[in-house]
Amino acid sequence: MLFLQWRRLIRLREICTVTENKTALILSAHAADFVWRCGGAIALHQKLGYEVTIACMSYGERGESAKLWKQSGMTLEKVKHNRKSEAEKAAEALNAHDIIFFDLGDYPLEIDKEAKLKIVELIRTIQPNFMMSHSKYDQYNTDHMLMTKVAIETRMIAQAWGHNPGETVLGAPQLYLFEPHQTEQMGWKPDVFLDITEVWENKQRAIECMEGQHHLWNYYTNLAENRANHFRRNSGGMAGGRIAKYAEAFESMYPICRDEL
Repeated sequence: MLFLQWRRLIRLREICTVTENKTALILSAHAADFVWRCGGAIALHQKLGYEVTIACMSYGERGESAKLWKQSGMTLEKVKHNRKSEAEKAAEALNAHDIIFFDLGDYPLEIDKEAKLKIVELIRTIQPNFMMSHSKYDQYNTDHMLMTKVAIETRMIAQAWGHNPGETVLGAPQLYLFEPHQTEQMGWKPDVFLDITEVWENKQRAIECMEGQHHLWNYYTNLAENRANHFRRNSGGMAGGRIAKYAEAFESMYPICRDEL
């Protein structure tokens, strides 16, 4: 399966060599994570002219598909097929540039050296202006923690001049950590609030593609409304904060460099 996906990477590399558009890369442990946590960011940046690629390490077939497993006659392959279809429809709803599935399994997710090097190759191919992945800590889902550990590691390798000399090395794209489900228990502290009001309908359609996790639909709608309140407060508050109805929050992994404050 990884080989089949890598035929798509070869095609992606050919496309990326001729595009001058800005790019972004989302590293998602499971096939639904990108929808809940950064679907608005994906849709917004696509609208701004970015080419956003989503890379899902697994389909969430074992640990995040309880609704499907409760159906009689369900098999692992059926679950994977359903979750893959949902993720593809969600990516389409967000107008994502591309979605790639590594099919590495979940609960637990295991990312070996071969898979890491494929992620490095993907990063160098896309040359993202920014990256996104999970919180650094998640005691409820170690797949998420592993994904971010690997995101940090592969970003580092992609910057190394001695790794596959002759390839274009990576610059220093920011890695934004999207919001975990049990926020207050993860040591995650947002420093970016992104107004996604203008693309909320895209995210809502993507959320509704995730039939396997229907119980999360209202939760993430309410979360977007709450984060919009934080956006309004931090963009001017009572003194004229910009009106936002829906927002997403992120934590920056690395310092932000500016020419002025």
